[in-house]
Amino acid sequence: MPKTYLLTIFIFLYTHLGAAGQKNQFRTNLQGYLVNAPKTALLCLMDDTEPDVFLLNTLTNSRIQTETSLIEKENWHPFKKYIKIDFSQVDAIGSYQLVTSDGKVNSNAFKIGNFPNWQEDVLGFMRSQRCGYNPYLDVYCHQKDGLSFYAEIPDSTEINATGGWHDAGDQLKYLITGSNATARMFQAWFYQPDSFKDDFDHLGKPSPNGLPDILDEAKWGLDWIMNLHPSATQLYHQVADDRDHRGFKLPHKDNADYGWGENSFRPVYQATGEPQGLGKYKSKATGVSNVAGRSAAALALGFQAFSTFPVYHEYAQKCLIAARELYLLGQRKQGYQQGNSYGAPYRYEENTWADDMEWAAAELAKSTGKKRFLKEARKYAKIINTWSWMERDTASHYEMYPFVNMGHYALWEAGNKKDKKTAITFYKHNLKRIKERAERNPYGAGHLFIWCSNNLAAAVASQSILFKKMTGSSEFEALAINHINWLFGLNPWASSMITGIPENADYPKDLHMPFWKILNKEVKGSLADGPLWSTIHENMLAIVLSEEDEYKELQPKQIKYHDDFADYSTNEPTMDGSADIILLLTYLNSN
Repeated sequence: MPKTYLLTIFIFLYTHLGAAGQKNQFRTNLQGYLVNAPKTALLCLMDDTEPDVFLLNTLTNSRIQTETSLIEKENWHPFKKYIKIDFSQVDAIGSYQLVTSDGKVNSNAFKIGNFPNWQEDVLGFMRSQRCGYNPYLDVYCHQKDGLSFYAEIPDSTEINATGGWHDAGDQLKYLITGSNATARMFQAWFYQPDSFKDDFDHLGKPSPNGLPDILDEAKWGLDWIMNLHPSATQLYHQVADDRDHRGFKLPHKDNADYGWGENSFRPVYQATGEPQGLGKYKSKATGVSNVAGRSAAALALGFQAFSTFPVYHEYAQKCLIAARELYLLGQRKQGYQQGNSYGAPYRYEENTWADDMEWAAAELAKSTGKKRFLKEARKYAKIINTWSWMERDTASHYEMYPFVNMGHYALWEAGNKKDKKTAITFYKHNLKRIKERAERNPYGAGHLFIWCSNNLAAAVASQSILFKKMTGSSEFEALAINHINWLFGLNPWASSMITGIPENADYPKDLHMPFWKILNKEVKGSLADGPLWSTIHENMLAIVLSEEDEYKELQPKQIKYHDDFADYSTNEPTMDGSADIILLLTYLNSN
């Protein structure tokens, strides 16, 4: 039997059976590393040893010396200290493994080279979250969405709010997140249009239709936005509320009752810019510019994308008209609209809006060539400036959303030299703040561990990648890679944070997700919420683990993550976070 075959068997058995039993442990990106990017890993130590580390080519069995350094940083239980391993100089595509010189500790096997085209798997997850017609189940759901509330038409008037995506493993629908998901998919396509396949039609059925699947999915979002905008003065921002939370259920068998019987009408809330809530809890809305501006940006991006396909020219014009109407609505009612809750205190607490109006104005400038939009984009950019969660040590749930200021990037694309310099300065200011925090963290992560922390890790990586595109500078490339590594297993739990990816590694499986709990089916390509500071996690309502914590021996004292469906705060998939990582996966697949 060839030695390489025996070595492969050994690595597989070690990776799946032996790693958990080691006291000292490696942490790597479970998939691997890009050829021309920083390549670092950690040896996490529970004792006082400081062994040398070699990089082993698993095909040739040859060893390569690595650069190692003992790092003095924050102490994350249960490890006492860390050795940083740098093998950035290795640029040969292949399969590798890290080993200590005494042979006592080995890492999982990983690759150097481009990543698979996992962006297509994330699009598959997005299709599984479609509302109206769900191609994953091949069923129609929520055909009675919905009845108006807080609207300029009488309450309980039937309107068409079908479409969009179910949110975060539940079956509510939010324009707050849906508008961002739509726009970010367009941004990923513009970033690398040749990276996407055409295997599905507009309904999400397996049949090519001449349109990249990412644009089919983004169009699903645009169609819903236009349903929520039935006239120049109307924009609806939310379908259903937390009365949805009645256990796990399939979307076409929705047992939630909003007063008209189970699986029937659901409330649809108009964006009014005033506090809303039909139950005990009220939002703190002040305007509509965040949802109107972000939706306008998505529609303007839709115009730019679909204008390149002759058969969609009429649709593109329709998008542009709606974008201009919503932008004007955002100007008339400046401020932010928040999500609505009914029986629990949790809601989307977005409280910024100028970044969204900047985004809309810049995209309209690109779409129309009119200088007045660019002038207004500059005004909004000045208002939001560097204000971001990246400037904070903590934040409320979805405060300062979206987590990357895409308005600054759009201004850089649309503007003159001065505009470009301004946008770059804003981005750099934020990234330097994150870098300072990351330098205290043994894993190189500088994001906050609040609810949906993985979205923030993705945001740091995305903003760093965009900064490199804007400047050509690699100043924050290592920061981007560190946060990508975090999402792919270079973290205390040695687990990927994306379902089914990498295929032969540890990843979230026991999700707070109806397809898993009811059908016992994994949906590949969804980003889990991610770890939480213990001080927040301990105060979350109704979290009792369903089984013993598989990461019990690895849990840091100050941060918690559970692969357990009962922990909705760390292991629930996020629709918008999943859409956000499409850009990152496209970057990894094309470099």
